[in-house]
Amino acid sequence: MTVLDKLTSEEAIALENNYGAHNYHPLPVVLSRGEGVYVWDAEGKKYYDFLSAYSAVNQGHCHPKIIDAMVQQAKTLTLTSRAFYNDMLGKYEKFATQLFGFDKLLPMNTGAEAVETALKLARKWAYEVKGIDENNAEIIVCENNFHGRTTTIISFSNDPVARKNFGPYTKGFIKIEYDNLQSLQEALESNQNIAAFLVEPIQGEAGVYVPSEGYLAAAKKMCAAHNVLFIADEVQTGIARTGRLLATCGNCSCEEKNCSGTPEVKADILILGKALSGGAYPVSAVLANNHIMDVIQPGNHGSTFGGNPIAAAVAMAALEVVADEKLAINADALGIIFREELAAFANENDLVKSVRGKGLLNAVLINDTEESSTAWDICMKLKDNGLLAKPTHGNIIRFAPPLVMNKEQLMDCISIIKKTITEFK
Repeated sequence: MTVLDKLTSEEAIALENNYGAHNYHPLPVVLSRGEGVYVWDAEGKKYYDFLSAYSAVNQGHCHPKIIDAMVQQAKTLTLTSRAFYNDMLGKYEKFATQLFGFDKLLPMNTGAEAVETALKLARKWAYEVKGIDENNAEIIVCENNFHGRTTTIISFSNDPVARKNFGPYTKGFIKIEYDNLQSLQEALESNQNIAAFLVEPIQGEAGVYVPSEGYLAAAKKMCAAHNVLFIADEVQTGIARTGRLLATCGNCSCEEKNCSGTPEVKADILILGKALSGGAYPVSAVLANNHIMDVIQPGNHGSTFGGNPIAAAVAMAALEVVADEKLAINADALGIIFREELAAFANENDLVKSVRGKGLLNAVLINDTEESSTAWDICMKLKDNGLLAKPTHGNIIRFAPPLVMNKEQLMDCISIIKKTITEFK
């Protein structure tokens, strides 16, 4: 067998089952091609992609501008490590920091790496700037969070599947209820060793939980009053997904300031990943101003691939696509239509309990228990009808198509969803 040999779906699944670790439970579809909002399986069947690689492919599959930037850079220089300068990283750092309104960018590769970076940065700032005694800094996190699956991150997860039998766990985290300002206030007031508050603007993996209006702004204000860093994990919600460039969009030079979304909140530390590359290459980043980022000195943190020339070229192209094609505005407009249509449908169909979300990050809550297979079975039927989505937490189906989708395509997808659920038995 060579890399050019064509496989059937059955053969591809068998290879993964036999030779790969079983750390995922994929929908039984083998994808071999993608373009825009569509993907095709090994046999040539066409589907709407309503997961977007967990919001990594916001700009659509194989966007020509992003792919061209990647290919051209790959032909020139791929990797230098950070032992030397390269002629792309500085351009990318200037581009991104000016776009998002920060002084400095620390480049990494994956979302989990970026979260780990932000945690290290917050702790070092706490010791060297805030004056907390070494090894006593604590970070407030939210229940039902999802920030990745490294050992430190699962230490403050309450998902038993991600956590069980991976201890001992890392200390230094305090869990509070999401969207509960009183809990945050109590945690801040009762402990002088708080370095930071790490929060997802919308809890995606937990089931697309959107916080109350004003929650993020009030939380940031509380943190500022206690000299605590506000860390926004926008790995999934960032890059136009929720109808703004950032779900916490504030104080940036984005050309789409008139797009709707949450009240403006400027994070002290911003974490980006996924669609920062349009899904073409692993790219993540941590952004902060000088008084925070300057605590990082040579040898404190790094990555061989972080900040490589391909990543820099791809990220700049991916961000340009978002602005050029006004994807935040499109996500906002189409998201309103999606929720209105599915909310009206929920009033007519007992199987749909509710619909929630922001922009094109939405969820449909199925009227069954979390332990049931109903949501999975519906996704299997959706697959048969040409639309790919996946459940999260048992009875919740997340719907997050590429942001390049147009209204006609969206209405076609809404029709497929309604028809599938109506006929489901």
